[in-house]
Amino acid sequence: MKKVFILCLSLLTLSLSAQDNIQWRGTDRSGIYNEPGLLKSWPEKGPDLLWHYDGLGEGHSSVAIDSDKIYVTGLSDGKGFIYVFDMAGKLLSKKEYGPEWTKSYNGPRGTITVNGGKLYLISGLGDIYCFDQNNLNVIWKKNLLQEYNSSNIEWGICEAPLIINDKVIATPGGKQHNMVALNKNTGALIWSSPGEGDLSAYCSPLYISDQQVPLITTMTASHIIGIDANTGKKLWSHPNTNRHSVHANTPVYSNNMILFTSGYGRGSTMLRLLNGGRSIEEVWFSKELDNRIGAMVKVGNYAYGSGDSNRFWFCVDWNTGEIKWQERGLAMGNIIANDGMLYCYTDRGEIVLAKATPEKLDIVSKYSITMGTEQHWAHPVLYKGVMYVRHGDTLMAYKMK
Repeated sequence: MKKVFILCLSLLTLSLSAQDNIQWRGTDRSGIYNEPGLLKSWPEKGPDLLWHYDGLGEGHSSVAIDSDKIYVTGLSDGKGFIYVFDMAGKLLSKKEYGPEWTKSYNGPRGTITVNGGKLYLISGLGDIYCFDQNNLNVIWKKNLLQEYNSSNIEWGICEAPLIINDKVIATPGGKQHNMVALNKNTGALIWSSPGEGDLSAYCSPLYISDQQVPLITTMTASHIIGIDANTGKKLWSHPNTNRHSVHANTPVYSNNMILFTSGYGRGSTMLRLLNGGRSIEEVWFSKELDNRIGAMVKVGNYAYGSGDSNRFWFCVDWNTGEIKWQERGLAMGNIIANDGMLYCYTDRGEIVLAKATPEKLDIVSKYSITMGTEQHWAHPVLYKGVMYVRHGDTLMAYKMK
């Protein structure tokens, strides 16, 4: 009985620990959060602002959270900095890590990944860092582009490192070393995959663990690819092109089906995994559903997001690709979801709360972000009853309960 109790306690601890670690797009990159008891509507001027911090510098990265500490990056005087806050908004640490992207839409892009007492970060210049979580000292670092013979892309590398067991996954985009798995403790190469030899395409990869062959899927400049997570072997690929080779949205996965969406007129492709993950078939394709950088979320049997060239918000049947509604009136933007509600952050600075329903864009509340600088591109984060919104130089914490 004692052993059973200890086992149950251990499983509970692991579960709580997993929920306490927020990376890019939540705990599993789906954009779906599991916060209980959040407000179903907001006051006219928006939810209460608990605190804000001005002084992050330029940047578009979202916050990562681990064990009640908030991690975010920013650019000042050409250098990238890591900021660490507590839940009350107190700045605990700030440390320079090196040069950052300054050629256009300046600042860090990729969100930090926290794992096993370490922070992992890929800069816009292709530098991958592993930091000690406690003191922010660099444990190891390498430049992915130089190390693996690739070139940077037009608007700078934008990728949140993916951690799988002892591996950290990144996409340098080289002809031979297209995707790599590095030892997360040392940075040593474990495997590399030539993929299709495309350049990187701003996409943070997704790990799919429930197939006979656990796999990593991402979008590179001209293809969707599936890679064996254990060996780096390319399992399959699918053509996927647009005029700027930008495919910035992490794929959305559910029950053997993967949704890939890109802007600049490309649209959305639904693929079904076959043969234990070793092969694919196309289920449907829609040119109208062309989200550029705002991602999509799956709630029930439907997916939600906004267009790019087709400037409307939409709901699509996950299984068939049938568009259930498409509505204008809001600027394009990014999206997350929680408990049947959609949280939309438009690139004009509106935060919108809507019911996730296939009937219509059912807006319940909205307000405008008035603090911060430049583009409204960072994705919001929900954690313990608070919504964190980064707008350039400013990080805001709103009370959601």
